[in-house]
Amino acid sequence: MIEYLWKAAFVFYYQTSTQTEAWESKRLQLILEGKSSSVAPGMPRSATLPKLTPPTT
Repeated sequence: MIEYLWKAAFVFYYQTSTQTEAWESKRLQLILEGKSSSVAPGMPRSATLPKLTPPTT
């Protein structure tokens, strides 16, 4: 599970960013607290709020 969180975090932030670790840690903590149902819907929102778009091919 943690690997998926890291992969998602790297979509939103640079790998060396402290924001990456904070983003991942917050979601991991919620999952460990049994609140995974709030984490899953929040991930797409993390992409839409800053208006991220999928890469073009």
